[in-house]
Amino acid sequence: MALARFSGYYPSVFDRLFENDMFDWSNRNFSATNTTLPSVNIKESNEDFEVEVAAPGLNRDDFKIEVEHGLLRISSEKEVSNETADGQHFTQREFSYQSFCRSFTLPNSADSDKIGAKYENGILKISIPKKEEAKPRPPRKIEIR
Repeated sequence: MALARFSGYYPSVFDRLFENDMFDWSNRNFSATNTTLPSVNIKESNEDFEVEVAAPGLNRDDFKIEVEHGLLRISSEKEVSNETADGQHFTQREFSYQSFCRSFTLPNSADSDKIGAKYENGILKISIPKKEEAKPRPPRKIEIR
């Protein structure tokens, strides 16, 4: 059993101030490697879902998109190094390595066999069509005999 110190008074507003989310410096917006995770927008229409990933500075070949067991996984790894010609030496050299991985559970209405993606202007757009039976249909008039 853990012991806790009790001073006999209720916590003041000042004491509780530091319990707020404003001071939550957790890794909510960072990956395991402490790199910033890209922001994501998810839109839904009657026909499909669209996932937009803000990832400027990358090329379409830097992304890896996979679907497995109803899970959509978007990841990227990019390493940039500054090469020099023969006879040169470094007085300063900076490496750049970026990586992230975001995963999303697909709804049952998603048709995972028809997912498509394109990357332009720093935005990766992934289109996830809905299954035909999941799309809304107009009311059907039934004839009375």
